[in-house]
Amino acid sequence: MRYISYKVGWCAVAVMLIAMTGRSETTNAHTPSESTTQPGDEIIVCGERFHTAAPVVLWTDQGGYDFHYSKAPGAPDERKPSHVRMSPLTDPQVAQVRRDGWTLDFLRDNVDQFVIHYSVDGTSRLTFETLVKRHLSVQLMLDLDGTIYQAMDLQEEAPHATRANGRSVGIEIANIGAYSGGDAPLKQWYKKDANGKIFIKIPAELGDGGIRTKDFVARPARPEIIKGVVQGKVYEQYDLTPQQYHSLIHLTAALCSVFPKITCDYPRQKVAFGPSTAELVKNSPASQPNALAAWNEPGVLIRHALSDQQYDVYQGVLGHYHVQTDKQDPGPAFQWDTVIIGARKLMTADARAANAAARGKPARFIPSVPAQKNGK
Repeated sequence: MRYISYKVGWCAVAVMLIAMTGRSETTNAHTPSESTTQPGDEIIVCGERFHTAAPVVLWTDQGGYDFHYSKAPGAPDERKPSHVRMSPLTDPQVAQVRRDGWTLDFLRDNVDQFVIHYSVDGTSRLTFETLVKRHLSVQLMLDLDGTIYQAMDLQEEAPHATRANGRSVGIEIANIGAYSGGDAPLKQWYKKDANGKIFIKIPAELGDGGIRTKDFVARPARPEIIKGVVQGKVYEQYDLTPQQYHSLIHLTAALCSVFPKITCDYPRQKVAFGPSTAELVKNSPASQPNALAAWNEPGVLIRHALSDQQYDVYQGVLGHYHVQTDKQDPGPAFQWDTVIIGARKLMTADARAANAAARGKPARFIPSVPAQKNGK
């Protein structure tokens, strides 16, 4: 599979306009010159288009979601501030980006993580509405039918995972979530049909939930509730749909190809350190960077947040719970091997070689010289 880019040529101009005006009216410069009405398979990164071989609806497409424009309930449409990615950069680099804008090569040097969330909202439309209310956003959303919604250029920073925001791309996957001590939301959204098979039933008051595929019947990839430990607690969750896995595998392959610093792997602990603990144990041998398994060596899924030292050097795909101790997504049902092994198979030899060459070079914030003198 090849990922071919098509130059659009407005990336740097957009950021310069934002820096000069300080107003979000420059957002139009972050969108393709013409809106489209039919979704394709391309994502946009710093003004260039890359194929994913999965259905993609852009923020400029009919039916797309745009975090530059938002409408809160009862409020007029208004444009939100542009999401200019400014970290992890030194002060001189920030000045450079404000002056010249992001180039694709510079962006590739500063994005090294792909953070996976579940939305808890059931569908991408509901996810978008919730994020707008909470003054949050994310670059990508994945609906039940496998449709990927790109809501901003990937050069832009979205507030989705605290310390990961500056160095990552984030995706919210439509899934009602994982629960500990009660499964009422699961019972509300998951029902059995006449043949006794589990399917996702969107509550009647939500209509079709905004699903793009007409009359789509969503079913979890595995029919049973999956139980597992995340952050030291047992959670119950239904799996993603097969359509979501198909699109996520293709998207992951594309992102790990576009951004060589995103290693096509997930956080795993070397087998020499024993089984992964239920919770993060700070200052333990397993919390050190050398406990992280390399992409080509055996390891077990880490089911809790990474330690600060591990997180600083981690390059690759990870869950929200690997970033923050108070999160559980993408939950115990998420099939990490299915996604990562599937994505690796789709990557070209050149893309895998670029991944290998970029390992050990994480995107990390480096304090400016004045800040160092001030002891900050």
